[in-house]
Amino acid sequence: MPHDPLLTRLTSALTEVPGVAAVVLGGSRARGSAHPASDYDIGLYFTAARPIDTERLLVAAKAVADYPAAAAVTAIGEWGPWIVGGAWLSVEGHKVDLLYRNADAVEAVMEACRTGTVTMNYQPGHPHGFCSAIWMGEIAYCQPLHDPLGLIARLKSIALPYPQTLADTLIRRFQWEILFSIENAELAAARNERTHFAGYLYRSLACIAQVLFALNCRYLINEKGALQETAGFPLTIPGLAEQSDEIWRLVGDGSYTQACAILRRIDQQLKGLTQSGGKQP
Repeated sequence: MPHDPLLTRLTSALTEVPGVAAVVLGGSRARGSAHPASDYDIGLYFTAARPIDTERLLVAAKAVADYPAAAAVTAIGEWGPWIVGGAWLSVEGHKVDLLYRNADAVEAVMEACRTGTVTMNYQPGHPHGFCSAIWMGEIAYCQPLHDPLGLIARLKSIALPYPQTLADTLIRRFQWEILFSIENAELAAARNERTHFAGYLYRSLACIAQVLFALNCRYLINEKGALQETAGFPLTIPGLAEQSDEIWRLVGDGSYTQACAILRRIDQQLKGLTQSGGKQP
């Protein structure tokens, strides 16, 4: 990773906070797909035996924030069991998100995912739900900034290589729902329930993304941009993002039957990929 003075400054401040066992860079900057205005996603890992001292974290946040008086951090668990908590800051003109993760909980979920047990959980900010395998992806793709105990390195050994059992589980879990959602969308369209119709179409597209990521043994860590990302996969549906755009254009025009017809064709293409025995690339 190229030297980044802002990351150096953040890491130096955050590692002084009691309870911070590891600091990682996540998101697009960790994956190498960021643009200059991209956020800095910083993961703060702690253990159940030694939680983060959030009062000290607030002091550290104020020390680096562009607007110290506006800086605030949450209690652990304030954002729910999956996002957990953190802070939204502006540092040197960049948006910096701090996100807590309980390393003990993460490891337990990762071990479950590795053996094919996944859950989908309600979570604001994740309209399709928070899939427990996201924690696997966060570990797989993150770049450690501070890992003195080798905590992140050990967790990476669980996430990588991508477990074929997890891929098979995700395909089974999400593929059937694609057609199920299309059929329910068609029922909603017949009743002119537009919001319900749009919701089912979104779920269908989100499930398509989940299956394609699993087929290619890639972790899907955010629904945002997922369909566009599949264009670069070895196993993919050509023009999927463009077809999605056309679906929503048709929805805007009230052409619900045509929108569903495109989704049905995509579903058939995807079934062709999975039935051809697509395995780990």
